[in-house]
Amino acid sequence: MRVALHSVLREGHELAYDEAHAAIPDDLVASFGRLGIRDWAIWRSGRHLFHLVECEDFAAAMAALEDDPANRRWQESINRHVDHFERLGSGVDGQELPLVWELSQQRDS
Repeated sequence: MRVALHSVLREGHELAYDEAHAAIPDDLVASFGRLGIRDWAIWRSGRHLFHLVECEDFAAAMAALEDDPANRRWQESINRHVDHFERLGSGVDGQELPLVWELSQQRDS
């Protein structure tokens, strides 16, 4: 599954957020792999962040990360830069967006 997220940075935290993501902690990468998160990409436009998460089960992965020590340390560090997450779509967590169109799928058909 692919899940899209939209978050907004605190004013003036753009550079610090980018620098924090030069490489996330290895133990967090390991947790993501163990929980079925195959990829997580983030694009930034000003203070707006657009995330695309490829995973087996987003809700299950997020629930498991709540108690994950690596994720807790990361959240303590990175949350000082993030103002809030926007609610998107109509999924259970308001995060899942239905795919409307994808060029690669059209080419393959």
